[in-house]
Amino acid sequence: MKKRILVVDDERTMLRLAEMMLEKIGYESLQADNAEEALRILGGKRVDLVLTDLKMPTGMSGIDLLVEMRRRELKMPVVIMTAYGTIRSAVEAMKQGASDYILKPFDIDSIEVVISRVFELEKVRRENVYLREELREQREIIGRSAKMQEIHALIDRLAPTDASVLLYGETGTGKELLARSIHEKSTRRDRLFVAVNCAAIPTTLLESELFGHVRGSFTGAEVERTGRFEKADGGSIFFDEIGDMEPVLQAKILRVLQEKEFEKLGSTETISVNVRVIAATNKDLKRMIQEKTFREDLYYRLNVVRIVVPPLRERTEDIQPLAEYFARKYSGEWGKEVAPPSEDALRALSAYAWPGNVREMENVIERAVALNATGRIGLDDLASEIVYGVSEMPTDVSAPAAGSRGDLDGAISSLEREMIGKALKEADGVKARAAKLLGISERNLWYKLKKYGIM
Repeated sequence: MKKRILVVDDERTMLRLAEMMLEKIGYESLQADNAEEALRILGGKRVDLVLTDLKMPTGMSGIDLLVEMRRRELKMPVVIMTAYGTIRSAVEAMKQGASDYILKPFDIDSIEVVISRVFELEKVRRENVYLREELREQREIIGRSAKMQEIHALIDRLAPTDASVLLYGETGTGKELLARSIHEKSTRRDRLFVAVNCAAIPTTLLESELFGHVRGSFTGAEVERTGRFEKADGGSIFFDEIGDMEPVLQAKILRVLQEKEFEKLGSTETISVNVRVIAATNKDLKRMIQEKTFREDLYYRLNVVRIVVPPLRERTEDIQPLAEYFARKYSGEWGKEVAPPSEDALRALSAYAWPGNVREMENVIERAVALNATGRIGLDDLASEIVYGVSEMPTDVSAPAAGSRGDLDGAISSLEREMIGKALKEADGVKARAAKLLGISERNLWYKLKKYGIM
């Protein structure tokens, strides 16, 4: 579906010109020659952005229209069109809630850059609103263990400051979630939280992503681009996997942290920014400093407050609430009535080592909800490595019949069943204790219980 833009201007020529430009760059347009007509249209049709003249000879001005829109809780972005001599008024409009302004007369490239930038920022804002709601619930879920409670208590103390934070932890432990929590508890919560995955963006593109570029600055730079630092101005920027950033970019990041300014690629204009920096890594940065692959001066800039995020296997108290949370989440998303994991399934989940941490847990429960046909997640819905401790289930999990593969196999099976039964009896049915008595892992015991039908 095409984005729809409402153009408000008392000059018919400008309305027609804007209509042609917008259609040429792929937008649908509506026109109104005064603010009152614009409000009537906004009351009855979907509009994604309003492009309004600042000064109109009769009736409401562009700022009046903006104020009335906000009073009516019409939250779509507004871009102000203004002449050079009234830039101060346009800036005032932005203080009232306008997203941007554009100078008249403008060409098709200028309007495309401004509108694209506004839509991109709106997308980030919507994502932040959604993630903010997610964060409130997830913080309670993953923070029940004593170790996570200590981390959240630390976050409560440091969040109101502007201190840089360095999060250490294995992949999938929830470092970005904690970074968002720091932002949401800070005085910057009403501005953007901008995440940068240093490992996912190629080095050749990362500089442009961070600092932006002007048109023609390199091959393929057909339009001007706003960088992540500029988007995060007044808010927070999060560098995920900072240890994967090339040293040449580390130096440029250090300059922004020290000087609080930078230039877009291809431009000599200096842009000032005020951002809080939060970084995360699963690498040993001190070792990287010794190997000359990470700058020591940048390390000390980032490592003002250090938080070590424990892996899921070290906070098993969080496994059950996480499993229940993800079961509710995907049941709701897919419209399936699937209850949280059964006791047997929870025991298997608790015994698993979780090398992929919370991210792996989410994927496991997502799969379980998708496959479930009984209304409650059970052992059959979990991957074999969770239940049996092996990557694939054996083709025959039933007890082999005596003589089917020779008397030796039958005898071994009978002996295993007998020993498992005795161990369970001696351990009063506690499987972890029985596994210890047998000298095998609890996962291996679960496999044998299933194999011999002792469950």
